[in-house]
Amino acid sequence: MNALRFGPSRPPQILALHGLTGHGQRWATLAEQYLPEYAVLAPDLIGHGHSSWAAPWTIDANTAALAGLLDERAEAPVWVVGHSFGGAVALSLAASRPDLVAGLVLLDPAVGLDGEWTREIADAMLASPDFADRAEARADKTSGSWGEVDAGELERELDEHLVELPGGRVGWRISVPAAMSYWSELARPFALPQKGTPTTLVRAARTEPPYVTPQLIDALSARLGPDFALVEMDCNHMVPTSRPAETAALIRERVG
Repeated sequence: MNALRFGPSRPPQILALHGLTGHGQRWATLAEQYLPEYAVLAPDLIGHGHSSWAAPWTIDANTAALAGLLDERAEAPVWVVGHSFGGAVALSLAASRPDLVAGLVLLDPAVGLDGEWTREIADAMLASPDFADRAEARADKTSGSWGEVDAGELERELDEHLVELPGGRVGWRISVPAAMSYWSELARPFALPQKGTPTTLVRAARTEPPYVTPQLIDALSARLGPDFALVEMDCNHMVPTSRPAETAALIRERVG
């Protein structure tokens, strides 16, 4: 599993997990400009970026790969910050390997979603998996939840993540079959962390329909009690890139 390192040269304190169709480099601004004192490990999840694109494309496969990564590089439990699909993987890791996880910060996690909704999203992605050029890719981003993201951040995303495809079109550096499988994974029942795991759930107030369901809130609250906190952030789904200062302040408060 390809993983980027940010911050001081010491074992990781934070494991940062990107969302579906994302990549580890997406955490660079947050880590370098807003959380420079923390050692951050930011992998490309399976089927994304420079990690393996080989099947199986499941939450469980990513969980196992991340556990191996932390067994190799971490000297103490880490805080896991997961955005969207990364939040689903973070929950799975906390449930299966609580010895590796000091706590969770879940940024608008995509878990336990409605299966009909995820089918519609997957169908739309399969129908238009690529773009004529960079301008069309940029417009696709800005017309959705990236509309709130700083223009410079969007250009860095295009520089890092947009690649030329056979035939002259361009697309994101991801496995489309993997993405199709992951949309199905996000409709499966979600895992819950072990009791005693400090967990903060951030709900993006402008996401419609919301990714964070009442069922997830209720389940985490019932399992964790006083170790659970719900925070609402006034933004769309791209929480760490559209609200980096607020996200960093929240992480710093939790991690200490």
